[in-house]
This record gives sequence, structure tokens and C-alpha cells, in this order.
Amino acid sequence: MKFQPESHSLRVVFAGTPPFAVPSLEALVAHPRCDVVAVYTQPDRASGRGQQTQASAVKACALANGLMVVQPPTLREPEAIEALAALRPDLLVVAAYGLILPQRVIDIPTCGTINVHASLLPRWRGAAPIQRAIMAGDVLTGITIMRVVVALDAGPVILKRGTAIAADEVGGTLSERLAVLGAEALRSTLDAGFGEGLDEAAQDETAVTYARKIERADRDLVWTESAAALARRVRALNPAPLAIAELAGLSLNVWSATALAVPTNAAPGTVVQADGDGIAVATGDGVLRITELQPPGKRRMSAREFLNGYRRYFGG
Repeated sequence: MKFQPESHSLRVVFAGTPPFAVPSLEALVAHPRCDVVAVYTQPDRASGRGQQTQASAVKACALANGLMVVQPPTLREPEAIEALAALRPDLLVVAAYGLILPQRVIDIPTCGTINVHASLLPRWRGAAPIQRAIMAGDVLTGITIMRVVVALDAGPVILKRGTAIAADEVGGTLSERLAVLGAEALRSTLDAGFGEGLDEAAQDETAVTYARKIERADRDLVWTESAAALARRVRALNPAPLAIAELAGLSLNVWSATALAVPTNAAPGTVVQADGDGIAVATGDGVLRITELQPPGKRRMSAREFLNGYRRYFGG
């Protein structure tokens, strides 16, 4: 990627929605040669117990910086496409926006459309790369700056930045780290575009994996799986949407758990021990010790706190 020599500054449109995208927007606002002319984000949605309408993290950041916010429900309608074109953007930067970009939108900016993606492409194309990387036991992930094409996360790679996944890292902390790394990678891409430029490389299609969206079924702890896999699932889904354990007739959100490589003859799903150290459950391979959980309608609590009120469910 290299901007035209006469480009002293860029008219930039940013598109993003969750907290992950905020550092990238802030990087654009702070860049001396970028003029953020509009911020696109998904429409406000009802959330939480009270189902109150809430703005996205990106909208809050944009308004705090005095930027124009645009929230179309889709970018496929002619009116939305024409409104974007009227902004005359040189560059469209996307980070976890959540809406599909048709070719007509991708082609609007004179310098193209780029994406800040939370994996080392071509591994983990799709909606949930952070959670899927932890679930799979990956030890390395990172950020890819890529040129956007119609096919899902399939465009040429402009820049990559890698980072190790800690053995105890949860989805929330990894997302926060990758958000910062994404902003740094975006700044490097912009600086290079104004300077010597960066080569773009096609992705290796033989190495593609897909990070499908997290569905309700992905949250269930299936006890026939190994304890190690279940512990990774718990970490990946912390702090949201959280893994779910069905135990003693209770449906429990699980915040933290540890895999124990200890043999057991108990059937998968059997509680083999319940004390202040945790609730130990037999799995298909090893034992999963649940140390922090949340009963329905209650707050997050330690296993010790939980057992003080629910021990009767476990034969106490």
C-alpha cells in the first residue's frame, strides 16, 4: 500500500462497533495526516436486563471526539451507498464493523478499503477469531491489516503483527491486547503509505481456517470432551458470553476453571469433589475444576461462596 505522492492528508471514513475497534479509531484521530470525516457504526441496540438502548463503544468514542456518526442498518441500499460516496473518502478503515460491505462500497475510497483483523490471516477468517484461537489452543495470534475484498477476510495482506497467547489468558484480556496492537499496526500502515509503502501479499488459500460466530451451543461444556479443551472454552468465552455448565440440575455460567490431568473412573459429568478449592467434574479425559461461577440471577462468585448456598445440590 502506498498513497499517491500528492496526498498530503487523507479523508478517512472509519467503520467499527465494539470496544476492540476504539483504539484504531483513536489512532486515526491522532494521526497528523488523517482527517476522519465520518464514523460508521451499527445502530444502537437494546441490551442488558432492562433492555435499554445503548450506543456502541465506537459511537461513544466518535461523539467524544466531535466526529460525525452514521448508523445505517445495512450498506446494501442505494441511499446508504450514495451517502458514503458523498463524503469523498480517500480511505475506508474497517475494524469489527459487523456489516457486510458490498463491492460498490469497497470501491468508493480512492485509496481503497482496509481492515484491522484480529488474527494472523489466513488463520481464523470470520467473526470470532479471538475466541476460536483460544479454544483451539493456539499459542500465537495477532493482527492483520488487509485490503478488503467481497470474499470473507480473503483480501491481500498488507501488514502483520504477532503476539503470544498466555496459558491462562481469557478472551477479554486478549481482545484488549489485540485492540492496542491493531491500532499500532494501523499507524504503521498509514505511516508506510505516506512513505515508502508496503507490499501486499495474497493469502495462502491452503492454510485457511474459519472462525464462525459464537452461537448458544458453543457455550455448553460437553463433559465427554477433555478437561483441557473445556478449560480453553471457559477462557475463550470469559467475560462474555461465558461458558455454561449443567450440573446437578443447575445451569451455571462458568467464569474460570482449571484442567487437572488426574485419572478418574467416574462417568463424564460426574462431580467427583466439591469443596473450597472448586467443583471437580469428570470429563472424557481428566478432571475440570470449576473455581468461579455464577448461578442464574445471581452475581459472580467463588466456588467456596457458591457451595455455602448450594451444597445441598452436591450431596452436602
